[in-house]
Amino acid sequence: QVQLAESGGGLVQVGGSLRLSCEASGRTFSSYAMGWFRQAPGKEREFVAVISSGGGMRNYVDSVKGRFTISRDNTKNTVYLQMNSLKPEDTAVYYCASGRWSVKFAGADYWGQGTQVTVSS
Repeated sequence: QVQLAESGGGLVQVGGSLRLSCEASGRTFSSYAMGWFRQAPGKEREFVAVISSGGGMRNYVDSVKGRFTISRDNTKNTVYLQMNSLKPEDTAVYYCASGRWSVKFAGADYWGQGTQVTVSS
């Protein structure tokens, strides 16, 4: 059974930083792409970032390019999302996902429970 456990969310002021972590179990971590999605209140879930199984390819939604960085440590079965220069519009529940690589991670097939990120002004 695949399990994804996010951590690192919280309340931060505009311009601040947070680092989300997601530890995976139940499948061979290094064989799958990993990524992050988010869902703001009243909005649909949207793609944020994806990283290939070996870490050589990454892609981001335009609104976070230059501010967010996705990375992974295959020795720890963990993917990270470093979020800098946070804005109020980044407020959402952030979900970790695992699956097959595509530029917007349409191949995600397992999801975590989510972690809340709130950016206050």
